Amino acid sequence: MTKGWTPFAFWHFNLRRPRTARETARPAPFASLRGYAAQSVRNFSPPGGPMIRHARAERAALCDTLLQVGPDASTLCGDWTTGDLLAHLIVREGRPDRAAGILAPPLAGRTEAAMAALLRDNDFETLVQRLRNGPPRWHPMSVPLVDEQANLVEMFVHHEDVLRAAFGAPRRSLDPALVSALGDRLAVMAKMLFRRTTGADLEIVTAKRRTRIGSGKGPVVEIHGRPGEIILFGFGRQAVAEVELIGPPETVEIVRTTRYGV
Repeated sequence: MTKGWTPFAFWHFNLRRPRTARETARPAPFASLRGYAAQSVRNFSPPGGPMIRHARAERAALCDTLLQVGPDASTLCGDWTTGDLLAHLIVREGRPDRAAGILAPPLAGRTEAAMAALLRDNDFETLVQRLRNGPPRWHPMSVPLVDEQANLVEMFVHHEDVLRAAFGAPRRSLDPALVSALGDRLAVMAKMLFRRTTGADLEIVTAKRRTRIGSGKGPVVEIHGRPGEIILFGFGRQAVAEVELIGPPETVEIVRTTRYGV
């Protein structure tokens, strides 16, 4: 920083100098440097055109399904009802001070208390609308690029948790663009999802990719399927995931029964 150049001097200078035509025409959200930067990030589009908001669409579809089945329907999340699942999603992206218990068992009590308070103090439809509205604007996940990376799989898996518990088969038909986006996320997450595999190497096989996981020294089990189904398998939903396991029978059984998930 230039000697003598202070934040006060900067704002003092800004207040005294004439405004340019460009600044005069600048929309209200760009009135401050902070607002300009934030809006620029929110409007960012990757090379090749505007970003398709799969996470937002999956969030909306999940909310529609929640309203259809109500707060007391079963899910694939253990003994959670749809109300419990909804509260989990809201705490996850709206209460970072209480969400640590999602990944840190010693803090689970704080997270569960926050979920219980939400369900006690709000009706189900209000909470669904809160989830539909998305993360608070101060949260990093409110930025589209971050939302897509952080929430697409979360919304997809939990939507399937509700759909498959409530309706079973037939499975919904996914848009090819969504399948491709899930495939991209699977390629990034595969090693983390299947890190608990012991005694085997895995070959994750979709229509577009093969991803090898392991040391290269053990017997190989191939997991074939659509990206969304393999993601469900990797999140511990083996019982409902439509995948094909190919390999030595005893090793396949290990993979089938391993407790996967984040």
